[in-house]
Amino acid sequence: MRDLDDNIIYALNTSLPTESFKGRSDPENKCRELHQQLASGYINRQEAIKKCIVVCADNIKELKEKREKSTDDIGLNKQFKTEQRKLRLLQAELSVEDIIRERTQKTFRERCRLFVNLDSL
Repeated sequence: MRDLDDNIIYALNTSLPTESFKGRSDPENKCRELHQQLASGYINRQEAIKKCIVVCADNIKELKEKREKSTDDIGLNKQFKTEQRKLRLLQAELSVEDIIRERTQKTFRERCRLFVNLDSL
């Protein structure tokens, strides 16, 4: 889901013309399309991560209830701790998303500022 973010420089290089090819393409439209793709990707990834967090939190709640009923079950304790780790990783993934978004947006702004009013996006 992060292909566009990972390859933002390549996407910008193939979408935006150099000085000598400016008249042969529509850089403003390309920047708007790329911005729309980026925004859509951010929303989809954010929703997917949040959905995973909710599912994981529900699993933890169920495991906690089971664990309270049978305190001697080592396998259940192990599964509970595994789910807790998974939840922490998913929550950290939201921070990673912010960092990736910031890095991609910086690169996008640097390249598209010449072609489009970024305040209008």
